[in-house]
Amino acid sequence: MSATIIDGREISKKIREIIKNQVKAFDEELNLRPGLAALMAGEDPASVSYIKSIEKLCANAGIDFFWHKLNANASESEILGEIDELNKDNNVSGIIVQLPLPKGVDVKKISHSILPEKDVDCFSPINTGKLFLGEKVLLPCTPKGIVRLIEEIGIETAGKKTVVVGRSNIVGKPVALLMLQKNCTVTVCHSKTQDLKKEVFDADIVVAATGKPGLITGEMIKHGAVVIDAGVSEVDGKLVGDVVFEEAKEIASYITPVPGGVGPMTTTMLLENTMEAFKNAHKDIISK
Repeated sequence: MSATIIDGREISKKIREIIKNQVKAFDEELNLRPGLAALMAGEDPASVSYIKSIEKLCANAGIDFFWHKLNANASESEILGEIDELNKDNNVSGIIVQLPLPKGVDVKKISHSILPEKDVDCFSPINTGKLFLGEKVLLPCTPKGIVRLIEEIGIETAGKKTVVVGRSNIVGKPVALLMLQKNCTVTVCHSKTQDLKKEVFDADIVVAATGKPGLITGEMIKHGAVVIDAGVSEVDGKLVGDVVFEEAKEIASYITPVPGGVGPMTTTMLLENTMEAFKNAHKDIISK
């Protein structure tokens, strides 16, 4: 029997509808709306496309969107100045800085400059530290979306073995921490892992996040495992994941497609984090 497809688009649609209703209620009752600011330097086509998609989602949800565009050779001080203004702006609930930044700009310094309470993609070292400690924090969007997909299918995670393939700071490491918080036994695999097939085959839950197309084949997956594919690559003009989908779907119990799985959840979690940051900023009014 083929695996049940975890439809990230449909799940995202339901979450965005909830956000839209919340935004409408706050606007009508308090005359306040959440706002998301995106800072970008240059005209990288992929970055422009991504920011435009976020702008559209914000418009549909009723969230104010502020697109701050700098030229491709913007200095570090210019970028820091923009962030400082956004930090002070009460209309801005959340801030994202789109990578890549101009050559010579210290990304770590930029990440330090964002107020943690407005850091809606867990870019700040303060928030990544809170994530490590298991404290309440605005979670990184892709890992948060992955965990939400797993929650949506209703499986018990406590005691299950999760294998995360990939150790990036953006997906691999944080999703491993989140799965630990879900009481999983977690193994992180990477380019130096000696027997990847053995590690993956032992997993009840597989999260693939390397960006290497076809890395995880069907024979590597245990019968009935849950497979979450967060890898995205372009092959012959088509988007594909790290997992050989047609093989894996015949073995797994649940699986995410690429596209249409993790991707929609990432942008939806960004909206949800913006709403959460907005609520935190106005908790005194909202609680009344």
